Amino acid sequence: MRNLVPNIHLHDRFSQENMKIDTVDRKILHELKRDGNLSNVELAKRVNLSASACLRRVQELEKNEVILGYRVVTAPEAMGRGFVAYVTVGLAIHTKAAQEGFERAMAVANEVAECHNIAGPFEYLLRVETRDLASYKRFHTEVLGTQPHVSAISTLIVMGSPKDERG
Repeated sequence: MRNLVPNIHLHDRFSQENMKIDTVDRKILHELKRDGNLSNVELAKRVNLSASACLRRVQELEKNEVILGYRVVTAPEAMGRGFVAYVTVGLAIHTKAAQEGFERAMAVANEVAECHNIAGPFEYLLRVETRDLASYKRFHTEVLGTQPHVSAISTLIVMGSPKDERG
């Protein structure tokens, strides 16, 4: 079964400036996060609204960029990406150019599912998905290891994910 998951972000500016996120909106967002493939009629039933009122609310959430889009969630193993690691990366140089160069390289690296600029002892946290350990080693050596300003790499291998609510 495919599962479409909306990219939902609740930014303070939406609730303060553009629109109020009320209890009904939160119910709509909750249901769409669980199953973004719901029909409007089914969604309306679940949040106790008429279909037309529910559609208006969803459209308003999309218009105000609370819902940023929809995507399909796939099974990593079926896609040949069953090996998952979180990788912290430190840079030797902390210039804007060094960061932008690293971010450009990660944006085109197929193995990198997520790249986050973080505060703390490292500059970046990556979620890396590959077929297996050997594929990860190749990524580590040939991609991360060739970046000009990388000074530290630390890998945390995911053994299992009993809770994963990334949408």
